[in-house]
Amino acid sequence: MWSFCLTAILLALSFFFDCSKTKKALLLAFKKFIFILPSFLIMLILISIILFLFPQEKIITYLNYGSDMVNIILAALIGSITAVPGFIAFPLAGILREHGISYTIIASFTTTLMMVGTITFPVEATYLGKRVALIRNVIGFIIAIIVALLVGFYFGEIAL
Repeated sequence: MWSFCLTAILLALSFFFDCSKTKKALLLAFKKFIFILPSFLIMLILISIILFLFPQEKIITYLNYGSDMVNIILAALIGSITAVPGFIAFPLAGILREHGISYTIIASFTTTLMMVGTITFPVEATYLGKRVALIRNVIGFIIAIIVALLVGFYFGEIAL
């Protein structure tokens, strides 16, 4: 809430010091907003569908599916296609842990959840280009698997 107040105060100060530049900046921001709006709406719709298809209970069921390696990959794939903000992802990780999901699988799920953006790919491709967005997501997926394996090794869930 305080950030909105601060923004309003700074905008008012900007109007006070240079009204024409502030108007130009607001017009530019509005044009950028209109440009990104279709991709953003598609992303929100897809996120809503994904969250409907993968409620908490189904995620827990899917993450206890088979062997450890299968579960790690499955968790990474589910995390990659599910777009959840951090303030929901980390409490969800706690709930998963309470249901007996291993730290390795939770690390795989939450790391891809935060690093890989299948749902956000259209927006990324618009701003970064398809090639860069794809490379970023593939590298994020690989790093997430490595992080999950390191977490599993640290907690003794995976032996070398």
